[in-house]
Amino acid sequence: MLYIVGLGLNIKGISREGMEAVKRCKKVYLENYTVNLPYSIDELSEKLGKKISPADRSFVEGLEFIDEAKRKDVALLVYGSPLTATTHITIMQECKASKIHCQFIYAASVIDGVAETGLQLYKFGKIASMPKWDLEKNYAPESFMEIVKENQSIGAHSLILADIGMNFVVALEQLRKAAETYKIKLNKLIVCQQLGTKRQKIMYRSISDIEDFSGVKKPYCIIIPGKLHHVELEVLESYN
Repeated sequence: MLYIVGLGLNIKGISREGMEAVKRCKKVYLENYTVNLPYSIDELSEKLGKKISPADRSFVEGLEFIDEAKRKDVALLVYGSPLTATTHITIMQECKASKIHCQFIYAASVIDGVAETGLQLYKFGKIASMPKWDLEKNYAPESFMEIVKENQSIGAHSLILADIGMNFVVALEQLRKAAETYKIKLNKLIVCQQLGTKRQKIMYRSISDIEDFSGVKKPYCIIIPGKLHHVELEVLESYN
């Protein structure tokens, strides 16, 4: 049996169902390449009462843990919810092909957390992922801004998720440069820090007010608001 278990947004975010599944497992892996966790692996291990093995991208995409699940119960832990911020449909399909039972156990994700900004979730457009640039290798992709432009064409809000390990100041500078390329005017932005934790912070400020702000802690996300309903604006302005 293979369990793909969502951890939610904080150290207590795993569901009771998820906790019970993890306790049954002989092997527990933690996907550690998609987001900066707001706690350490040791803290999570203590919380769950299980030894946790970190799993990088090559390990997860190699799918070897599926073979393990033929012989014993195995869990793959995913920050947030396994089929929201991160998609693991490939794992599900491989399990079906190998005739291994796979169960997804859901939890809160960043999609739930951003609702606290006051923005209506059905008014969000496509989610954009911002990769970390490597200027020495002439790697500076700006195509994520195409998604923002498409969202803005229908008045939708744009949620931007930064690459793991990216400093906030660096992310903001990349956003500013990419916006210039696509001729998108950045007015007020929404910055969400460690949603769902005790260190949660939501800011709604002009880019000039936050471009030198280095105190945002990982994980964070940036939202470029689209057309705002007066109720959305009222809630946002409380985060100034």
